[in-house]
Amino acid sequence: MSGVQTVTVGADEGDQRIDRWLRRKFPHVSQGRIEKMCRKGELRVDGGRVKANTRLETGQQVRIPPIPEDVEQAPAPKAAARISNADEKMIQATVLYRDDYVIAINKPAGLPTQGGSGQTRHVDGLAEALRFGMEDKPRLVHRLDKDTSGVLLLARTRAVAQGLTAAIRHRETRKIYWALVAGVPVPYLGEIRYGLVKAPGHGKAGENEKMRCVHPRDMNDTPGAKRAHTLYASLYRVAGRAAWVALEPITGRTHQLRAHMAEIGHPIIGDGKYGGSGQENQGDGWGAQLGGIISRKLHLHARSMTFLHPVTQKPVTVTAPLPPHMAETWETLGWTEDLAADDPFAEGLK
Repeated sequence: MSGVQTVTVGADEGDQRIDRWLRRKFPHVSQGRIEKMCRKGELRVDGGRVKANTRLETGQQVRIPPIPEDVEQAPAPKAAARISNADEKMIQATVLYRDDYVIAINKPAGLPTQGGSGQTRHVDGLAEALRFGMEDKPRLVHRLDKDTSGVLLLARTRAVAQGLTAAIRHRETRKIYWALVAGVPVPYLGEIRYGLVKAPGHGKAGENEKMRCVHPRDMNDTPGAKRAHTLYASLYRVAGRAAWVALEPITGRTHQLRAHMAEIGHPIIGDGKYGGSGQENQGDGWGAQLGGIISRKLHLHARSMTFLHPVTQKPVTVTAPLPPHMAETWETLGWTEDLAADDPFAEGLK
């Protein structure tokens, strides 16, 4: 049995849960044992009690109680599911940018970022095929909705993951999305400041984490509402029926772009959750489908992401080409990707 230990959290160990930190040092300790140590106050950080999900910071002092050598064994980790050759080639073909620290992919529409209920095939699992000689698989630092395509960043080391996660949290990165929306937003350049709150209950109004928009004047009286801010620019239009818009989320709330565009009467084409009726849109900015040969898939794409490289400290911009269903729509409507400026908001609202 070991004695009481006091361990300092290292420079590359911050910003992780204490249970995961402890399991890396003592792989034989079960999760149940760690939670029991927390409940009894035996596991402490800087003298204070903690929970299993308490996040550690570099330099903190962790008091670890005596741990018997014959402590109950933690369940053996499940073997990583084997990635098929087809999936390995597919995910490697999505790589847009790669160096020793960062990988950026063009996430396909329909592929979840992480696993969930009934989801066994996702970017996080397929990242095993993106090691490219590194000991560990790259780590996700943000996510995209399942049906949203485009630029997705992964970090190749824990330290880089911490840096990129912090940069995204502090809004030190910039993302520009492209979308096809019903109707034409007027004015052509604008901003949306509706707050967002998770819709309660189940069914049509609340299932699958649907978000409800809250007028700015009602924010203080709406429990759980979070402020959200989106810039939009209408780039090209098809009469009054649809528009190609660029969207820049200043905040990063769940379903922010989809909920915001629907709230102003211009839902994103193919958005069955926020788009209202599935019937053909007749030019009034209502309904999620254009009909005809236009794909019924969601037309939302993370076109570009700009970030400060965590090691070189130089700005990096990664741009992703449109997914097949949006490329077909653009061709049908007579648009090409080079029609849009790299920065549609350069002389806009900010």
